[in-house]
Amino acid sequence: MICEVMAAEVTELCGPKHNPSPSDHYRAGTSSGRVLYEGEREEVVRPRVRQQSCDGSSHEVELSTYRVAKDPGQLQAQIVQAIVSGVSSRGVQEIKPNSPGVRKSNVSRLWQEAGSKFIEQLRGKDLGSITWCALMLDGIRLSKNQTAVVALGIDSQGRKHVMDFALGSSENLEVSRELMSRIVKRGFTCDHRLYVVLDGSDALRGAVVDFFADAVVQRCLIHKERNIKGKLSKRHWGELSRLFTRLRSIQGIEAAEEVFGELKAFLKPINAEAYRSLHEAGDDLLALHRPNVPSTLHRSLLSTNAIENSFLNTRRKPGRVTRFRVETDQESRWLSYALLEAEKGFCRISGHTALPSLITSLARSEPSSA
Repeated sequence: MICEVMAAEVTELCGPKHNPSPSDHYRAGTSSGRVLYEGEREEVVRPRVRQQSCDGSSHEVELSTYRVAKDPGQLQAQIVQAIVSGVSSRGVQEIKPNSPGVRKSNVSRLWQEAGSKFIEQLRGKDLGSITWCALMLDGIRLSKNQTAVVALGIDSQGRKHVMDFALGSSENLEVSRELMSRIVKRGFTCDHRLYVVLDGSDALRGAVVDFFADAVVQRCLIHKERNIKGKLSKRHWGELSRLFTRLRSIQGIEAAEEVFGELKAFLKPINAEAYRSLHEAGDDLLALHRPNVPSTLHRSLLSTNAIENSFLNTRRKPGRVTRFRVETDQESRWLSYALLEAEKGFCRISGHTALPSLITSLARSEPSSA
């Protein structure tokens, strides 16, 4: 196949073999060469072409098909794909013994170089060129001692963007502030009050308020339901789910407060810890109901599902690593790759056509004149 493609390029440059074109290109025999085919090195006989210059001299023309066929970039892409699919550096050498540069040290170096580019790609995005509407923050456990806090932004058109992440032992205030500081320095801002969805961490909330004091914070209803369910007997799960489903589907603060009252009445006599958990979340559970925006936005903006779903893919990728080395940027490389891969499958949030009404409700009040 490769030889046929090279022969076709020669014919295009020089014309048919027995009826050459009057161009300044002409055939110049053949020579041996090497190409990469499906990651394996193959010996080929490559055709040669020369080009006549005006002064009578000539020079060899490299066939573009041959240049592409011997490009190590295709092997590098296959090695990266093998690594992220769970093949070890030593395993790459075993499954591609005839490929150049697949010694364990070379494979490790290649993955480090590729991983560094993933980090640069993720953190090199210009956040100031996008009109932002909402922010989601959530944590992902990478290992026993390491957690990543990830920021996902939603623009005014409803498109989702993975913005950045910060690593630490937990979702603590220092890690959260580091993340917020970095995205703000890269241009993340909001012309109105920022709508933020959090998993319930006080550290995340504190970091957001440090940079966006008037942010409207919504506690993730999915996380809160799970948290309360973990404190209840299984026989109460059905009623709890029914009430939370109602809370997610209704529109307007009056209806939401009615269901919230039913939740408190249901939990108070059966479990003090569950009741306390619901009560401590307070107004943050009803932030999206308060401006009475269309309920079509509830599916996307009452929980961190938009970022949780990207974690489904993200957790599988780093999950192939048995031990992260904290003295390197190994975790950052893996997480950057996984998040960028997840972002490729992003689509606009459900109910995005109703975002203008949310943006209007988030407008800052004009200062009253004296």
